Amino acid sequence: MVAGKLSVSWLGTSPRLIIMNPTLIKEVLLNKQGHFHLPPLNPLVLILTKGLTTLQGEKWAMHRKIINPAFHLDKLKGMIPAIAESCAFMIEKWMKSISPEGTLEIDVWPAFQDLTSDIISRTAFGSSYEDGKKILKLQKELQQLVIEAMGMLYIPGFRFVPTKKNRRRKDLDRRITSMLKTIVDTKEKMIRTGERRGDDLLGLLLQFKNENNLLNNSQMTKEDIIEECKQFYLAGHETTSSLLTWTLIVLAIHQDWQEKARQEVVQVVREKNPDAEAISHLKIITMILNKVLRLYPPVIALYKRAYKESKIGDLSIPSGVDLTLPIMLINRDIELWGDDAEEFKPERFAEGISHACKDPTKMAFMPFGWGPRTCIGQNFSMIEAKVALSMILKQFSFKLSPTYAHAPYTVMTLQPQHGAQIMFRLLN
Repeated sequence: MVAGKLSVSWLGTSPRLIIMNPTLIKEVLLNKQGHFHLPPLNPLVLILTKGLTTLQGEKWAMHRKIINPAFHLDKLKGMIPAIAESCAFMIEKWMKSISPEGTLEIDVWPAFQDLTSDIISRTAFGSSYEDGKKILKLQKELQQLVIEAMGMLYIPGFRFVPTKKNRRRKDLDRRITSMLKTIVDTKEKMIRTGERRGDDLLGLLLQFKNENNLLNNSQMTKEDIIEECKQFYLAGHETTSSLLTWTLIVLAIHQDWQEKARQEVVQVVREKNPDAEAISHLKIITMILNKVLRLYPPVIALYKRAYKESKIGDLSIPSGVDLTLPIMLINRDIELWGDDAEEFKPERFAEGISHACKDPTKMAFMPFGWGPRTCIGQNFSMIEAKVALSMILKQFSFKLSPTYAHAPYTVMTLQPQHGAQIMFRLLN
């Protein structure tokens, strides 16, 4: 059934309501009555993390309150040198592979996955950087095994059958948890004795956790901290690598905007690595990143379930109905964005996000969600992308390889199915 911006489909005996109206979507995401929550999760997802994005109710509220200060912009600014160091390391590796003519071809999708893994290791675990890298390698293997299992028919209880892959998933989870416990214990001791400040994400999380527990008598356990460390990787790794990959693809196509961005970087950043002051003045790059987030959002849809009979707008939703909020489709709706909705026109964001939509009152741009569950790491992701993009633009010009095939598809995040082959040329 389809009616305007609403449609209903059935998955077996389960009804699913698809909402294309941004006003109604915001009512769902603001969730004032607490009737809309995540649908039941596949138990295999919870082996990856039981962190913030999977929590509900009071526990979610407590975790959000404790974690939120660690992602304040003033805290994130202190992590920019570590982000730049990771980017410099990636570019140095590229330089070693460059041809005598000053060119090289790279599939940037795995390259940016490696980059964001390195950044998370440095910014989350600080002095335990090398241990963090080992953990992330194990977690990446676990993620692939979970994705593979989720693509198969789900049989309740099958995950307990001691098959080779089930045993491997269980072993990886045990090793990751054990290694993270050691890092958390060490970090906590160093902060307690004054040997080191809490200036990475883990240290900040421990600091705010201890302060909150003392003030409010609410408890965030060591096990909770470990799960949030897993969440740092899961949420912060794939999303930013997806954003960077699609940004390079569209800039490789739109050479005029690539050059505009490069000129801005040369004028604003100059010869140094980007710092907080420079990043705040990268207006063209911000416009480009917002445009990429509109056309290629890392998360293409949000999913909710009505756990009580609810009303949004004039619509009554029975309990048990699943809701799909298709962010990507909304981002390309010509009624919201105009006849040129599919075109790459960053100038749409020249006056900011609030004026980008055809009807500013609609505010249809929400790549990081909306309401109380807005992605806590959105500022971190944008800083990563700005630093990486500005450092690449200073060193290289680039275009699509003839081997590139445009095939976006979703595996947790929006990815290039056949890779993202880019041809780089070293600038003089």
